[in-house]
Amino acid sequence: MYEKDLEIKNKELLIALLPKDEADDKNVILEIRAGTGGDEAALFAGDLYRMYERYSSLKSWKFQPMEKSETGLKGIKEAIIEIKGDGVFKFLKNESGVHRVQRIPETESGGRIHTSAATVAVLPEAEDVDLEIKDTDLRIDVYRSGGAGGQSVNTTDSAVRITHLPTNIVVTQQDERSQHKNKAKALKILRSRLYEVERIKKQEEISSNRKNQVGSGDRSERIRTYNFPQGRVSDHRINLTLYKLDQFLTGEALDEMISALSASEQAEKLSQLNAK
Repeated sequence: MYEKDLEIKNKELLIALLPKDEADDKNVILEIRAGTGGDEAALFAGDLYRMYERYSSLKSWKFQPMEKSETGLKGIKEAIIEIKGDGVFKFLKNESGVHRVQRIPETESGGRIHTSAATVAVLPEAEDVDLEIKDTDLRIDVYRSGGAGGQSVNTTDSAVRITHLPTNIVVTQQDERSQHKNKAKALKILRSRLYEVERIKKQEEISSNRKNQVGSGDRSERIRTYNFPQGRVSDHRINLTLYKLDQFLTGEALDEMISALSASEQAEKLSQLNAK
């Protein structure tokens, strides 16, 4: 009994000594984009948008859309959201990657299962103190906002496109009628994207031989499959399947997956610590 307690205390101590991610306490810029699969991919991107919105509500976080390009039938081509609250990045950082859906579209008369995907990027929101962006590194273009079908939203050149010349990262904003507000939003998104690039680079330098893919943030990596006919959600990084698809999409079962991913990440770091 004593030895068991000692083992638990040692493990707790080791976990406490593990290096913390400096971004864990930060707010988040969440980006969702429809991938391969046409209208079905856009519908699935809409499902993910509402899942994170409901999860944020359960966590008492502030969920504030910055840009949202919608299709019909509740579909979304692209959405960028600012989420504010306690430890948002710590909870959501492992959501980055390709999310795949398997289901029978309503328009499918033959009952065939279609596969489509959406990408999710979770960026820690960067402050001015986190990194410096030189004005000389930016090209800022303004143009007239365009609505659906090419219609003009307003008659002023309020839309903003910012290009970060050293990295060629481009951010556009046209949701606001004010050019100043669009520029401020675009700079906030750009700052977070650049901060995430630097954060991942530092992580790779610290542990260049790290094989753990949890939390890598690689958008090209297929991380999860949502299978509607079987009512399951499978995370491929930790081989965990939950038969709670409905509760998952309402945000209620998302914590279970997030906790398992966090535990796997801790176990991987502990094994590396013990190997040294």
